[in-house]
Amino acid sequence: MQIVPRHERGALVLAVTGDLDIDNVAPLGAALENASLEGTGPVVVDLSDVSFADSTTVNVLLQGQTALGPRLRLAAPSVFMERLIGVLGLDSALPVFPSVAEAIDPGLPG
Repeated sequence: MQIVPRHERGALVLAVTGDLDIDNVAPLGAALENASLEGTGPVVVDLSDVSFADSTTVNVLLQGQTALGPRLRLAAPSVFMERLIGVLGLDSALPVFPSVAEAIDPGLPG
């Protein structure tokens, strides 16, 4: 698992790659916690390159939502993540956008 942070149009984008599970998801939790302490813009988790995620990951995302509120946005979920989000109904708790661009500014077309 790898997280590459970047700033884009006033948002912090966390591009996550690989498998997310109990053994390696802690850095994502730390990145979300740090983001809650800094800045005021959107925090977008780019899920396009996530190949696997377990319940620990879902918990970390929900904790991030508690810390960041509406600033936290999930974007561009991979096929696996799209299925997981749908099965768990996670999109009822967290905003999910089809692209990073739309997550940064929901008023603009992707």
